[in-house]
Amino acid sequence: MKLHKIVAMKILAVSAALMATSSPDEAAIITTLQSVGSLADQGNFEALEKLYAEEVMLDYTSLAGGEPELKSPQAIMTQWASVLPGFDRTHHKLSNIMIEINGSRASATTDFVADHYLGEMFWQVTGTYEYRLLKNDDLWQITHHTLNLEGETGSRDIFGPAIENATANPNAYILRQKTRQTVYDLLHALETKDMDKFASVWAEDAVQEMPFAPENFPNRVAGKEALINHYSSWPEISGDADFTSHLVYHPMQDPEMIFVEFKGEVKVLPTERQYSQTYGGLFHVENGKITLFREYFNPIPFIYAFGLDE
Repeated sequence: MKLHKIVAMKILAVSAALMATSSPDEAAIITTLQSVGSLADQGNFEALEKLYAEEVMLDYTSLAGGEPELKSPQAIMTQWASVLPGFDRTHHKLSNIMIEINGSRASATTDFVADHYLGEMFWQVTGTYEYRLLKNDDLWQITHHTLNLEGETGSRDIFGPAIENATANPNAYILRQKTRQTVYDLLHALETKDMDKFASVWAEDAVQEMPFAPENFPNRVAGKEALINHYSSWPEISGDADFTSHLVYHPMQDPEMIFVEFKGEVKVLPTERQYSQTYGGLFHVENGKITLFREYFNPIPFIYAFGLDE
């Protein structure tokens, strides 16, 4: 019963704080700032990334030294996702949020306490955050994020084991990045005729399936060695090629699976015909190696470009 009362009091306190704001924009900004800590604590870096603008001035110099950096949201999330999930628990608490709004721009300051737990180890840092935000449609996104250190308790030695844990058990955000990069590496290797790079992206038991392959052309190639052999003539038969200019990634619930849309433009040298194709590809990637590539394409332009009708 006591727990229910505490939860109810917290809900009322948050509701009161929102009701006390003078505008919907202030309420939206408070929600954005509070979500930064809660999403980081949950390890939901995909959602957290959307709270930041396309370029962010990140200034953690009072904590880590160095210089302020202009970074993409993806770079910030990669940095955080490579550390924070390695703790047993983190908790970021904000208070005393102060906001100034000027049209579509805003600035905010807030006090914070950040707790980090790992086994018997503990580290707490306190200080203030300074933010600048830009309104994009109905969403207030962070363009500047500054941490001003005021105090810390415990030891920063906690970071070593946390980074080791995060590396050994990568967060879904990191796995999705690796999956996208591996797919890109495969397609770029075909563009550049880099067959060593092409060979490096396949798992030993990899399979490529081509459900709509034309007659007299394999619709399934199994094993890394067979795949390397299947593509061995590619540098000799292909001229200028482009497979990466129109890549569209569709992440899936499993971070090591992805569906990719892409276009292909290749000069086929033996026939001197241009091969123009639109592809769909389902990929499964484990430990940075492709185990499955299910390739969907229209066989008609393939037959024409490679002269299979002759």
